[in-house]
Amino acid sequence: MISKRIVIKYPPRLIERPVLCHLTKEYDLDFSVLRAQVAPDTGGLMVLEISGAPEKCKEAIAKMESQGVSTQTLSRDVAWDEARCTHCGLCVTLCPSGALAADKKSHRMSFDPDNCVGCQYCTYICPVQAMRVQF
Repeated sequence: MISKRIVIKYPPRLIERPVLCHLTKEYDLDFSVLRAQVAPDTGGLMVLEISGAPEKCKEAIAKMESQGVSTQTLSRDVAWDEARCTHCGLCVTLCPSGALAADKKSHRMSFDPDNCVGCQYCTYICPVQAMRVQF
């Protein structure tokens, strides 16, 4: 079982369709709406946390995309400004997913957005604000 955060954007034509309902019914996924902005004339933007079997998560995301919903993992919205980073390592101690790491010899930081779960701990602890979350 995995848990991941995704951003979904959908057009106005899907406002009255039960897009999220299918996550639970058809794919046996749990979801929580973390943020939402929905309007009949402009469509919707939601940040969701979905939990379930990895293959079911992939299938559900593919289904939403086939219906015209654009999806993006939240990890792509966590940005690391390497030029601003002082490589202090504070973020590494809090990163639960291992997306942030420090080389043992050089002590240089690295960021792997594919491993990021979007918890935002790094944004809170970074003294120079080299990590930021964008929606």
